[in-house]
Amino acid sequence: MDVNGRDLDLIGALSAGLPLSPRPFAELGAGIGMDEAEVLTRLADLRDRGVIRRLGVIVRHHELGYRANAMVVWDVPDHAVSEVGRRLGACPEVTLCYRRPRRLPDWPYNLFTMIHGRDRAAVEAALAALARREGVAGYPHLPLFSLRRFKQCGARYGRALAAE
Repeated sequence: MDVNGRDLDLIGALSAGLPLSPRPFAELGAGIGMDEAEVLTRLADLRDRGVIRRLGVIVRHHELGYRANAMVVWDVPDHAVSEVGRRLGACPEVTLCYRRPRRLPDWPYNLFTMIHGRDRAAVEAALAALARREGVAGYPHLPLFSLRRFKQCGARYGRALAAE
């Protein structure tokens, strides 16, 4: 994949995150000598060429007052896991939902959902309400509460990585 220096500058700037402003792409571009139109055109081109596949958001939930979170692991029958995953992933309480292979005999879980709350009791209440409302309370599940918070950041890119 051919990526020029201007594209590398944009990718490097983007990896630090978008500013919270009414025109984040204009502000991002100003820092690297591009106007908003050039930033958007280059990003579209990078996406079309497969250099960038998606832009994602990392929410720093702790700073927003959500002090508790649990990864709830579920043991859902294989024939139902796709449908259950779609339903749970659409629920407002669920901030992340994905399927992973079981690792038998020690790990029977195949569906993972993240729930955040202001405190542990709020997460537990949200889980109980979700399980009842969505009809999944009968599936074995286990909430795994976070004990320690690590730094959250997106991927970091730059000229050295592109040269590899």
